[in-house]
Amino acid sequence: MEQTLQALTGILIKAIPTIIILVLLHQFLKAVLFGPVEKMLKQRGELTHGARKAAEHSLANAERKTTEYEAKLRDAKSVVYKEQEDTRKTWMTDQAEQVARAKADAEAKVAAAKTSILADAAAARTDLAQSTAALADQIATNLVSGRAQ
Repeated sequence: MEQTLQALTGILIKAIPTIIILVLLHQFLKAVLFGPVEKMLKQRGELTHGARKAAEHSLANAERKTTEYEAKLRDAKSVVYKEQEDTRKTWMTDQAEQVARAKADAEAKVAAAKTSILADAAAARTDLAQSTAALADQIATNLVSGRAQ
């Protein structure tokens, strides 16, 4: 057993330089390879995180501007619709006034025509009455003179 321990001690003593080389290699790789890789990955992560934040900020800004644009568009539409409604009401009022004037003119013309027709009818009746009397006299004269012959 002692031989085994001595052999083991010998192996460990011979392994000390290898262990030291492995530790140094580990430190060297950590400093030269893994350190810069880790630093680069950290920078990449920060840049990615920063880009994501910038994208989120831009998206929020775009949504805010879209909301403002829609609100302004809605306000502009309501102003246009109000102006159209006011114009339509003005037109309807003007049209109603024109219709009322045309109706009054037509009623006045109808009344004037009725008066004229009644006057013409009265004049025709008067003429007819005078003509009737004259015709009756003429017929009577013709009948009397025709019997006399």
